[in-house]
Amino acid sequence: MYQPYGEIKVFAGSSGREFARKVCEYIGVSLGKSEVITFSEGNTFVRVGETVRDKDVYLVQSIGLRPNDEFVEILFWMDAFKRASANSVTAIMPYFGYAKGDKKDEPRVSIRARVCADAIEQAGADRVVTMDLHSPQIQGFFKRPVDHLFALPVLCEYVKKLDLDNLVVVSPDTGFAKSARKYASTLGVSVAIGDKIRRGHDEKPEVLEIIGDVEGKNCLIVDDFSISGGTLVELAKGLKQRGARRILTCLSHLLLSKDAVRRIDDSDIEMVIGTDSVENQWIEMSDKIRVVSVAPLFAEAIMRIHNRESVSVLFDRPPDEVAKKLTPGS
Repeated sequence: MYQPYGEIKVFAGSSGREFARKVCEYIGVSLGKSEVITFSEGNTFVRVGETVRDKDVYLVQSIGLRPNDEFVEILFWMDAFKRASANSVTAIMPYFGYAKGDKKDEPRVSIRARVCADAIEQAGADRVVTMDLHSPQIQGFFKRPVDHLFALPVLCEYVKKLDLDNLVVVSPDTGFAKSARKYASTLGVSVAIGDKIRRGHDEKPEVLEIIGDVEGKNCLIVDDFSISGGTLVELAKGLKQRGARRILTCLSHLLLSKDAVRRIDDSDIEMVIGTDSVENQWIEMSDKIRVVSVAPLFAEAIMRIHNRESVSVLFDRPPDEVAKKLTPGS
C-alpha cells in the first residue's frame, strides 16, 4: 500500500494485541515490536522494540477488564514513544473504560474520565481514537483531537442480515433512548424504552415499566455495554411478560463477567451481538454470543488519519470490506 506520509507504525499494548493484529492485517503492515513486563510486585515495564524516530505511531490498547493496569500502561507507552522521538502518537482505545465517570452527580466524587483524559494527553498523546463513549461530551475532556467512532453501522449491518420481521428496538432506559432511536432509524423500525432505576452502585437495576408496544414483536435491546447482565436479563423478562417473541441484544462493548454470561445463557435472550473492542475470555463460554470485529473500522480510521483524509464517512455505514464479512452465525 502506498503511504504518501510515510509508513504507518502500529503497536499494541497488553490488552490490544489480537485487535492490533487484525488492524495490521487490514492495512497491510506488520505489527510493531514491543514488550510489556509485569513484575512480581505488580510494577509495569514497557519497551518499544524498534526505532520510531520521526514516525507517526498508533498504539492500540483498550481500557477494559483490567482498567487500572491498562490505563497506566497507556501512559507509559505514550511517554516511551515520545522519548523515542516519535513524530506523533495516537492512542487507539477501542474501549475507554473510565468514560462512565463523566460527571459529579453526588458529593465528594472524582470526575474520573476527565482525570484520565488529562493524564493521557500529559503523557504524550497527540490524538485519540475511540468508539461509543458512554457520553459523547467526554470528547470535550480532551484538548487534543478525538475521533469518536460508532459500532452502530457495523452492528446494524449484521442485524439486517438476520432478516427479522416485525422488529422493535428497545432502549434499556431513557438515558440511552437517543442512541436507540439511531438504531431504529438505521433499521427502519420503531422504539420502545425501559424505565430502569439503580438504587446504589451494586450493578443491580430494577426495570419498572416498558414504554411502547412490544406484544407479538421481535425485540432488539441496544446498549453501549453490560457488565453484570442484570439490566438485559430483567428487561428481557419484562418484554416476555408483555408478549414479545424473540429477544436479541446489541452491545458495543462486551464486558460481560463470567456470572453475567451464565445469567444470559439462562435468560430469555436468544442472541447477544457485540464487538471485539475488549478482550474477554468469558464470552467464549456461551453459544448465544456473536462477536463482530470493528478492527477494520479502526484500520480505516487510522489510514484516513494518516493520509489526512476525513474520518466522518465511517459514521453512517461500514466500509464495504467490513460489511461483506458480517455473516450471521459466524
